[in-house]
Amino acid sequence: MTASTDHEFPATPWQRLPAQASVWRLQLAIGFLACWGIAALLVHVAGMPVAVVAYSLFAYALLAGGLLYRSPPAFLRQGPGAANGITLLRAALAIPISIVALHPGDWDAIVTIWLIGVSAMVVTLDAVDGAVARRTRRTSEFGARFDMEVDAWLILMLSLLVWRTGQAGAWVLLIGMLRYAFVAAGWYWTWLNKTLPPSRRRQSVCVLQSLALLAALVPMMSPMAASIVVLAALVLLSYSFAVDVLWLYRHADGARMR
Repeated sequence: MTASTDHEFPATPWQRLPAQASVWRLQLAIGFLACWGIAALLVHVAGMPVAVVAYSLFAYALLAGGLLYRSPPAFLRQGPGAANGITLLRAALAIPISIVALHPGDWDAIVTIWLIGVSAMVVTLDAVDGAVARRTRRTSEFGARFDMEVDAWLILMLSLLVWRTGQAGAWVLLIGMLRYAFVAAGWYWTWLNKTLPPSRRRQSVCVLQSLALLAALVPMMSPMAASIVVLAALVLLSYSFAVDVLWLYRHADGARMR
């Protein structure tokens, strides 16, 4: 039987760890502690059910396993890098937010304030991982995709929180769902899958969505004011998607006739 090559995958994600395993284990451990710490605080300080901790750690295990399994072989050989470690930390912090957003039942203003604080950390670190990747010259398509997925998931969960707290109607979920609708549309209209050029406009709009949703979650803001803020964010996001779709259409080949 021949030795495994870069294009062959071991049976389990954990068996893929190479000589850089110590770095991977350290960053995975940091993410685990961050996820556990935030979930525990939501339980012991904010009064959320203990199940939030169990669900959060289970979700983190799924994230870690999926990340190791989907990582390119070269990415595993060279180690995750500082930028991807920060993105992993962002994902770990976002998990307890997601568990609370998806958990049935209501919560009080104390929980909401905690969620705003943790979400603000995730958004702030979003400006750090990209800068670190460029500074260390460890930019990659995989890292950029990982970062984008964390951003998209956080925005979806923040949209859900804004709706569940009564700050805006169910239409606010469109802010979080637009990106996933775009991906789903690409399964049929394949010209939508063409790589878009880098865009400051796209990055700025993404940050503005997060800030608008965080502002809408502030308990002191009235539902009317919150609705106005997130509606403006939705209009801006729709415009940004429209610009990208138009660019993709103009640069598509015959596949756009599908």
